[in-house]
Formats: sequence, C-alpha cells, structure tokens
Amino acid sequence: MEFFCYHRDRSDSLSLREELLEEHWSYMDRYAKELIARGPVFAADGETPIGSVHIADLPDPAAARAFAFDEPNHQAGAYRDVLLRRWRNLLGRTMWDFEGGPVGEDRYLVLGLGSGEPADLVLPPDQDALIAFGPLLSDDGDTWLGTAALLRAPDPDTARAVLTEDRYADIEVHHWEFGGRR
Repeated sequence: MEFFCYHRDRSDSLSLREELLEEHWSYMDRYAKELIARGPVFAADGETPIGSVHIADLPDPAAARAFAFDEPNHQAGAYRDVLLRRWRNLLGRTMWDFEGGPVGEDRYLVLGLGSGEPADLVLPPDQDALIAFGPLLSDDGDTWLGTAALLRAPDPDTARAVLTEDRYADIEVHHWEFGGRR
C-alpha cells in the first residue's frame, strides 16, 4: 500500500530540524527500499523549509502511521501537523527513476484537496515533467480525497495547472526538492 505523508513545520522549528538532521536521515535510511519519493518543501522564497514530503510503500495504515509519527522531527515537536493519506502511484516508479534527474528546473509539490467526484485520476498528457503523481485516498482506498504531484516546472502557475483547478477545495503549490543525504 502506498502512502503520502506531508509533515508541515512549526514556524519556529528550523534550528530543531537542523539539529536533528542526521537522526532524520538515519530514520529514513531504514525505509530506503520503501520510499517512492522524499524531500523538503520550501516557502515561496524557495529557500525557507516549511515541511517534508515522504511517499512510501508500506504494509498497511498502521505501518504508515508508525512511519509518520515515529519520525524524529515529529517526536521532537518540529511539525505542526501531519497529512497522511493512502496514495496510488500512477507513474509506477520512484523519483530516482525520473529521467530529469535530481537537479535542474524548479521542482514543486502540488497538493489538491477535494471531496465529491474524483478528479485527475489519470495521468496528464505531458508526463515528462512528472516526478510523482497520484490520488490521495481514504485509509480503505475507496474514497478520493485529493491529488498530489511532484513535478518540475518553470514557475508555480505552470505547476498548479497539472491539476483541474475547479475540482478542488484548495490547491497548494510549494517549492520542493529531491531529498536524502547530500
């Protein structure tokens, strides 16, 4: 089962996150085989960290909750909240398989939260810029709750256009980069 996990930082947690960086990386190393994508999320300036995204293939919702809530930054109080949802990997690959590589044009997290009739359940026609793409689902996998995408794009507006604007209660667009040890 695939899960999308978005840890959102407390506004005053940067020094704590920096202090726990090695613990965080060591924790994520334990999940290296399960990770589909990972990386920090940044404010509009593209430099100030505001959270982290982890997409992982885990056995069940209980394992996903343990993954999300046992993470060292979460345990230390660095995050203000955690969005954890079932996810379906429509690309069928990991970020490390992305032909564009880990650096280059700007990268974004596009997160559309919705309810009602599902939207964007198939891949967009232009898939070359997609790093990860799929629906956010309820724990049982039956109810559509939104869509999450990681992609490269020249600007936030182009990134936002990957989702059908009028089908979501809200669409967030944040700078994102490939995560892992440097």
